[in-house]
Amino acid sequence: MKQLKPVMISGREVLPIIEGGKGVAISTGQSSGAFAAAGAVGTFSAVNADSYDVNGRRNDQVYVGTTRRQRFEELVAFAIQGGIAQARIAADVAGGEGRIHLNVLWEAGGTEHVLPGVLEGARGLVHGVTCGAGMPYRVADIAAKYGVYYHPIVSSARAFRALWKRSYSKIPEWLGSVVYEDPWRAGGHNGLTNAENPREPQDPFPRVRELRVLMNEVGLSNVPIIMAGGVWYLRDWEDWIDNPDLGPIAFQFGTRPLLTKESPVSETWRERLLGLKKGDVSLHRFSPTGFYSSAIRNGFLRKLEERSERQVSYQRNPEGTQTAALPLGPRGRPVYVTPEDKVRAEAWIAQGFTEGMKTPDSTVVFVNESDSQRILANQAGCMGCLSACLFSNWAANEEGTTGRRADPRSFCIQKTLQAVSHGGDVDKELMFAGHNAYMFAEDPFFNQGVTPTVAELVERIKTGN
Repeated sequence: MKQLKPVMISGREVLPIIEGGKGVAISTGQSSGAFAAAGAVGTFSAVNADSYDVNGRRNDQVYVGTTRRQRFEELVAFAIQGGIAQARIAADVAGGEGRIHLNVLWEAGGTEHVLPGVLEGARGLVHGVTCGAGMPYRVADIAAKYGVYYHPIVSSARAFRALWKRSYSKIPEWLGSVVYEDPWRAGGHNGLTNAENPREPQDPFPRVRELRVLMNEVGLSNVPIIMAGGVWYLRDWEDWIDNPDLGPIAFQFGTRPLLTKESPVSETWRERLLGLKKGDVSLHRFSPTGFYSSAIRNGFLRKLEERSERQVSYQRNPEGTQTAALPLGPRGRPVYVTPEDKVRAEAWIAQGFTEGMKTPDSTVVFVNESDSQRILANQAGCMGCLSACLFSNWAANEEGTTGRRADPRSFCIQKTLQAVSHGGDVDKELMFAGHNAYMFAEDPFFNQGVTPTVAELVERIKTGN
């Protein structure tokens, strides 16, 4: 294994080892501070991060606003408060070593308010901002205003080219790195485009080399690229280290730190990770963001899959082959489907999936009464956690809506991520994970009943194992 050389990231030479940011409330000040203390880069999530009272007890994020706009303002306030709290913890744990980054999602609700709010309240404690999930043009302006480096997350050279031309070329001095997040292997939301097949992963090397060629062309040859997604053992990436085609390179670890002592995940979550097999992480498109995302295929995801399978197209009036009347709702108002689809729908109704819920795509899905009530309650209780939400039809615009029908095939991402990060049932909530999570069961560093500290994990990573 080649010896790792320091790289310049966010104004300091550090180990080329980066903690991947995981929201909600999973990448914390404790974990990020520990990575920094080990001479690496720690990343805490500023997406609805936890804050604490004077006694150190976690503050519950309880929404009292009666409108979505009011709850959205509460969400922004919670996020700023939590981000500042995690930054202070991280800085205290780091003790002046390494670098501390915060991670935000551009498409999260209120990011343009949350990011400056956290940076203002945590001046001098944060050295870099990583940002993806969308096209974060304005992150450069915000970070530079506070003397903080920005680290955009992209999945292709094409995406970085657009960001560079429109925004980053004006503030190149604060560009700390470019994070290439592999859209087929990374956990959480993925940057797959319509031109890419979600079932046919591409080799990341030529994609990263293409990114480096572009960066060299615009004078960024000394700016590191961070490889994110699918990184477990560095011995598998040895050819990338000191490779002249790639230039300065660092590696991000998002999933592997989940089983450290500083990780806040529950014991049942840890047990589930240790029992995963290859293929247990699913790339799906149920997220209310509209992006593909990768998560453990548990009861939560299977329920969404089954719900979408109980779906037929309809029209309001009989036309073409859709001539069979199908009564829906308490008043029995009909929609029109094909005779074959009517037979399928009646079979689902007989099985107890009695509630037909219309989607924005002129289809109707069938769910049981309790799920229907839960979906409607979650949609009504929306707090605007995304800039635009497919599930609730919220949008952070003047109208407060996308203008489309809310989609019952999706889910409230804020509710489920808050639940799973604070002890919720790991089979009934969304569990993001990278596609290499099955490696926990094979990795002798984890599968022998010992939980390492972050410092021990960093030392292990340095060996290539």
